[in-house]
Amino acid sequence: MAADELSRIFAALADPTRRDMVTHLAAGDATVNQLAEPYRMSLQAVYKHLKVLDDAGVVSRLPGPQPRLVRLEAEVFDLMDKWIERYRRRAEERYRRLDAVLAQLNETETGKDEQKGSVA
Repeated sequence: MAADELSRIFAALADPTRRDMVTHLAAGDATVNQLAEPYRMSLQAVYKHLKVLDDAGVVSRLPGPQPRLVRLEAEVFDLMDKWIERYRRRAEERYRRLDAVLAQLNETETGKDEQKGSVA
C-alpha cells in the first residue's frame, strides 16, 4: 500500500464524526439518512464526510435504487492493521531488549549489594 493511500485513510479517520460513522457502519450497512440521524448537521455535510471516507476507500456506496446503502470496506482496516502491526512488532522487540538490559543491571546491582552485605 502506498504511503499516500495510507495518509488518506488516516486523514479520513482523523475526524471524530467520520470515526463515529465508521463505528455505526461496523454494525451493518446503512443509508445516508440513517447515518445522519445522530448528528446536528445538514445532509449535505454528511455527504461531504462520506465522500472523504469513500475517496479514502473506507466506505463504498452500493449500486442500486435510492436510497443506496453505504458499506464499510473492511479490507482497508486489514491494510492499516498490517502497517500498524509492523511497527508494533518493532516497538515490542525494543522493549524486550530494554527489559533484558534492565534485568541484567538489576542482577548486577543485586550482586553488588550481596557482596557489601558479606563484607560488613
